[in-house]
Amino acid sequence: MTYTPANPESVFTYGAPQLKFGHGASDEIGYDLSLTGATRVLVVTDPGVAATGIVQRVAEQMSQFGIEALIYDQVHVEPTDESFQHAIDHAKDHGPFDAYVAVGGGSSIDTAKAVNLLMTNPGELMDYVNVPVGGGKNPSNPLKPLIAVPTTTGTGAESTTICVLDVLAQKVKTGISHARLRPTMAVVDPRLTMTQPAEVTASAGMDILCHALESWTARPYTSFEHKSPEERVPYCGANPVADMWSSKALTLLATSFRQSVRHGDDERARNDMALAATFAGMGFGNAGVHIPHANAYPIAGRVKDFRPGGYPGEEPMVPHGMAVSLTAPEAFRFTFDTNPERHIQAARMLAPEAEITSDPRDFLPGVLADLMRDIGIPNGIESVGYDESDISGLVAGAVKQQRILAAAPKQVTEDDLYGIFQQSLQLW
Repeated sequence: MTYTPANPESVFTYGAPQLKFGHGASDEIGYDLSLTGATRVLVVTDPGVAATGIVQRVAEQMSQFGIEALIYDQVHVEPTDESFQHAIDHAKDHGPFDAYVAVGGGSSIDTAKAVNLLMTNPGELMDYVNVPVGGGKNPSNPLKPLIAVPTTTGTGAESTTICVLDVLAQKVKTGISHARLRPTMAVVDPRLTMTQPAEVTASAGMDILCHALESWTARPYTSFEHKSPEERVPYCGANPVADMWSSKALTLLATSFRQSVRHGDDERARNDMALAATFAGMGFGNAGVHIPHANAYPIAGRVKDFRPGGYPGEEPMVPHGMAVSLTAPEAFRFTFDTNPERHIQAARMLAPEAEITSDPRDFLPGVLADLMRDIGIPNGIESVGYDESDISGLVAGAVKQQRILAAAPKQVTEDDLYGIFQQSLQLW
């Protein structure tokens, strides 16, 4: 059922961080921080990125501006409530800090957001986690400046107002969302992504793609009931500004995605992927995402023993972008009837040479499946360890993501989700 509000919304909002993009942009972070007046900064990263030397170079260039940099390099890839708390405790033990710099993928950027939140606001981590998993509390105080420096092309975390985590006790992935979590500045230096393994490029790239597709197909902002100013949230529904960023991301992916997976040393492809990730973040960070992301959280949170190539192998994990992609073809088949033209346009932007299918409902899912197969994404949720008996648990986890499902272009029942998961056991 689609939405027919009695008093339709007439206002949409848009927000984005300051952006510095291009080769060498990360060499200017010391200067950028000096403009904030910061003298003591916490740099947040993970062990893998720290081992490349990138983080040390970023920290060292701050000293010429009189800024002391302390490095925290124990971010957990696909962070949990435990790993967030470890980082928060470390910051409290070694603080205070005037600003934060996150260098890495979405895991590092999201961890820095959580640290910044709990270093500036009272209470515990779970107080701020989205309901019904956590308390859904809003921060009462402003946060310190945060500069986000992505080394992967995918999450868009440098542009958004959310940080994502696994809540271990509930076996569910969820988030904390508020406009104050948005980084102050995004520094996107494509050369930092050149060492991404092919598997990481493929998974993170599917996150870019789903960000763009989900915000492009999200329910329009006019389909919500009219809000008062204090009720406005960052995810306001599809709107003309978010559409512009999402559609441009899709056209960039059409020419750069396969190439960057197959030829990671192609600087132009890497540059275009970094642009696509930034643009998609600016799109979904305002319009929102919906069913594929809601489904991804339990797919990742309930992982059994799947270990993907290209990622740290100590623990089982389904990388976020991979998890998002696994039900995307079926999800967009489900949402097709809400706006057939948009779904067809999306397929044509992503695959301009593709022939439309005899049933247009299958066009976008087919384009997605072809791409996923080409870049080595697993063939459905069965390939990452789930079977029919797991679907009820996956549905229960997805249903908890009401903040995200609210952006779906039509109402989604548990039966609908069950069908999407069932049809996603195998994709081709």
